[in-house]
Amino acid sequence: MHHVGQHDFARLLATDGVVEESVLRSRFGFMAYHGGGLEAATDLIAREAAERSNASYYAVLHPGDDPPHIPSIRVDPVHSERLAAFIAHVDVVVTIHGFGRRGFFTSLLLGGRNRDLAHHVVRHLQPRLPAYRLVSDTAEIPVDLRGMHSRNPVNLPRQRGVQIELPPRVRGSSPMWWDWEHGITPHTEALIEGLAVAAATWMNDAGFPAGDMVRPH
Repeated sequence: MHHVGQHDFARLLATDGVVEESVLRSRFGFMAYHGGGLEAATDLIAREAAERSNASYYAVLHPGDDPPHIPSIRVDPVHSERLAAFIAHVDVVVTIHGFGRRGFFTSLLLGGRNRDLAHHVVRHLQPRLPAYRLVSDTAEIPVDLRGMHSRNPVNLPRQRGVQIELPPRVRGSSPMWWDWEHGITPHTEALIEGLAVAAATWMNDAGFPAGDMVRPH
């Protein structure tokens, strides 16, 4: 994996094989701008959770074969009309990321500046993912995974948001799922459903029009 320079988000979006997706629905958003071949299944998780909760959705799908990794603070809406429109439309966002780090293979890390939303998401995910540890205390999250920088897209909407770092197992990309042949793995399905319910209930609690509630799947 290699890192790219400061102005390369615009160049990345213009690269063959890179796909930018956006659907505007409610004012709750899901984002996955390291999707496709970069952080496996993050775009799938964001897309499914958004569809089930009538939330808005933005993703960048990268082609396979070691695509460049752009740091979050360089994913700048000034370089993308779709991202700018998404950020302007939503009040709050959950960004979906993938990571793998020794000591954290069964941990989900919830960073970002909207701590009320982080705790709300944990309440809906923990009962559905009993085999995992959900970390919402930012002091326990490695500094580079906390999502606290003001230029991180998770913190650009009006009410900021939550950055979720997902280990391979819960994304269905761990070797433990090598023989799974039935589509989305059970752990990923539980994650998606929990995120969708968290989004729908957050919108209701905040007085937003939730639209269609979580659809049976």
